[in-house]
Parts: sequence; structure tokens; C-alpha cells
Amino acid sequence: MNSSLVLTVIADDKPGIIRAVSKVLTENGGNWTQSSMSRLAGQFAGILLVSMPTENTQACLASLQALQAQGLHVSANVSELSATEDPAQCYKLKLVGNDRAGIVHDITSLLARHGVSIKELETRVESASMSGGELFKATAQLVVPDGVDIYMLETELEDLANDLMVDISFAK
Repeated sequence: MNSSLVLTVIADDKPGIIRAVSKVLTENGGNWTQSSMSRLAGQFAGILLVSMPTENTQACLASLQALQAQGLHVSANVSELSATEDPAQCYKLKLVGNDRAGIVHDITSLLARHGVSIKELETRVESASMSGGELFKATAQLVVPDGVDIYMLETELEDLANDLMVDISFAK
């Protein structure tokens, strides 16, 4: 039987971080299945999903904690469940608009009211070449539960886009 481990890794960015984590996982029979990693303000930040034989989980967690001596902060959540979802209920949301505080909160509040889960979220701020300001861009993969009125969700997203003065696209 396998366990799923969701790991977060944070450290001062330097070569060898992924190698150190992957070595521990390999030594314990882990299979690196999904990840997202970035360099943010000089820090390495990563999140990953690992499938591992349940009997090896505790030894792996101890070895991951030992990486603290190398400056790697690893936290783990263990589950006996594997991630499954209905791909028919996956949607993509794209947002572009002038940057301002609160955009992520406003959008995620609306999504939460409808019970929508965020599977993936990527955001960035970049220079708006024409206006000289900054553009906020977001792309999200969403999981919409059965029974949600998609028309109502789209309508509320369009209304919010007008209020925020941003462009939002929402599609399967």
C-alpha cells in the first residue's frame, strides 16, 4: 500500500536542493509525481507530491527532517488517499488587469462561496508597457463540484471583473 506525501521545501536558494530531496525520496522508494518550484526573493520554494510505500514513510520523514542541517526546511503532510478528481469538472480561469491589493482575495472569496477548489494557481506582476504601471496576471486550474450552477458562477465572475476593472476568462 502507498501513502501520498505532500512536501513543502524552503531554503536559501543554492545548487543541490532538489538533488538532496530527491535522494532521500529515492532511498525510501518514493516516486516524485508532481511538483511546482520557484525562486522567490532569493529563496527556493517548492511543493511536491510523492507516492511512497506506507512502510517507508516514517523513515523518509526522519531523513527529510535531517536535511535541516543543510538549511532545508521540509514540512510534510501524509495521506493514505491518492488524489482523484473528475476531469469533466475542471475549468481554467485567466485574469489580467492593473495590479492592486486584494485581487486574489476578491476572486478566491467568490470561488469559495461556490465551493470551487483551486487545483493550481500561478500569479505574477509585470510592467505594463503602454501605461507605465504594473499588470497583475493570474492563471488558475479550478475544480468545480457537481451541482454548481456554472451560469451563475460565470455571471458573478463577470460582475466581479467589471468591479475590479480586470479581464477574466473562464472556460473548460
